[in-house]
Amino acid sequence: MGKGAGSHHYSLKNFESGEIIRAKASNLTVKFKNMVEVASAIRKMTIARANAYLKNVLNHTECVPFRRFKSGIGKCPQAKQFKIVNGRWPKNAAKCMINLLRNVAANSEFYGKDPADYIIGHIQVNRAAIRKRRTFRAHGRINPYARHLSHVQVVLTEKPAKK
Repeated sequence: MGKGAGSHHYSLKNFESGEIIRAKASNLTVKFKNMVEVASAIRKMTIARANAYLKNVLNHTECVPFRRFKSGIGKCPQAKQFKIVNGRWPKNAAKCMINLLRNVAANSEFYGKDPADYIIGHIQVNRAAIRKRRTFRAHGRINPYARHLSHVQVVLTEKPAKK
């Protein structure tokens, strides 16, 4: 199956298509490392909480903890709530994730389900192909000028029953 608008590949396979609500975005112009950290921050949240959290990130009232790609990331006192010191406010990644969550909420309403009954059970970020350009420098030199893209997929699962 080729790469096109019609091919839908999700890494989570063991589900019936009506039981679980999903959405994905391909070739987002967002740095992969920022998107990974935003995705891991909102994993297991409800859509309402994830949207509120991402709006707080845009307003700099909550930060995104950087756990994996934290080399060169500064310290942030807001990261204490995650029991970590490194944090940032990746604006572009947060905006793209808000749009994707809006999409998955619309998909759940299309299936006749209430998005409040679901949590973000599976979220995955993959590296996409790099858009290569070049920039011209002094003395006739040329340097690469690359744009790193990301693929994101979100799957909502039902909230676990409380004991």
